[in-house]
Amino acid sequence: MTDKAIIDRPVVIIGAGPAGLTAARRLRDLGTQGVLVVERNPEAGGLPRFCGHPGWGLLDFGRVWRGPVYARKLVAAASGVEILTDATVTALHPGGRIEVSSRSGPMTVHAHAALIATGIREAPRSARLVGGSRPWGVTTTGAFQEMVYAGSLRPFRRPVIVGSELVSFSALLTARHAGIRPVAMIEEGPRIVAYRPGDWIARWAFGVPVMTNAHVVEICGTDRVEAVLVERAGHRERIACDGVIFTGQFTPEATLARLGHLHVDPRTGGPSIDDRWRCSDPAYFAAGNVLRPVEHSGFVAAEARRAADSIATALTSQDASGDAAVAVMPGGAARYVYPQRIVSREARVMLYGRADREHRGHLRVAVDGRIIAERRVHARPERRLAIAIDAGGLRGAAALSFILD
Repeated sequence: MTDKAIIDRPVVIIGAGPAGLTAARRLRDLGTQGVLVVERNPEAGGLPRFCGHPGWGLLDFGRVWRGPVYARKLVAAASGVEILTDATVTALHPGGRIEVSSRSGPMTVHAHAALIATGIREAPRSARLVGGSRPWGVTTTGAFQEMVYAGSLRPFRRPVIVGSELVSFSALLTARHAGIRPVAMIEEGPRIVAYRPGDWIARWAFGVPVMTNAHVVEICGTDRVEAVLVERAGHRERIACDGVIFTGQFTPEATLARLGHLHVDPRTGGPSIDDRWRCSDPAYFAAGNVLRPVEHSGFVAAEARRAADSIATALTSQDASGDAAVAVMPGGAARYVYPQRIVSREARVMLYGRADREHRGHLRVAVDGRIIAERRVHARPERRLAIAIDAGGLRGAAALSFILD
């Protein structure tokens, strides 16, 4: 029986994707020694490792690369930081005590600060309540891309793509790379979720028809997928295909927070944080897509840099201002807002959120009925809303409202 190792580290970062590796690099550059990154996969780099199309790295490196190149650049840029792969964090305990299971055996890591950067996951078929049989050929984008780019497999030839987010177009590019010709892109809403002219690109550049206001109600087939049954405008249509790729509908990978002692915001699905990226236990911080679904890698990297700055400050200060936090609440058509608490009193603070439906109107921030920030917006459910406030005006306040009306 292997004895459990016990080690101490100033910072532990959970997840070696764009957020985790960017934070590690930033902490190293700030002079923090002994940072440990824990990654459950055999290789660091995160989801971009299996996205073989261009579009990665512009905002954080000033270059545009394919996903695997971007992943390698992230790892190389964090050189000098210890990255423990094939290791799974199994529990988070109060005060920064972290349980890890690795190839060398179980260990307990005592961290002065820990950053949760575990990212997101797509909703599988089961979460979408799609009926029918259980044949081979049903997958998510991430699994599909791993089969194509890592396994050199072609799991099907004529699938349907369910969803129209940016990741859905990533699935289109992966299909083209593998010589796969999707027969349709199916979107439940009245328009595609990604920016237009994405629907025109799908139709004319890829030859894939886009069906909006459509819902997959059943998957047909015995050993393999043979067709899907789609409901549209009260009618049902059978579309012949040999695969189904479920894309998008992301959920933060916040299982560790949810099973532990950290507060999880039911609206975002991720850990609730203050404007210094701290969770309900000040030993833990969170950044990146674990906070909410879903942002691109450049935005995630920028969040991780700011979180690393806060961690570096926390390691050298005795700040306990979280006791005087101002609660931030969504209102009107706002689906969620983060950070969920504000502790700063002399800084400009950015609030981010999303709408629960398409909405034209105003985004307002109110304290005790007084508007302290306002802007006009045309909001859609998958588009980021952002507004800056002066935290100096929050002295004496207990709460503020992020209102979309």
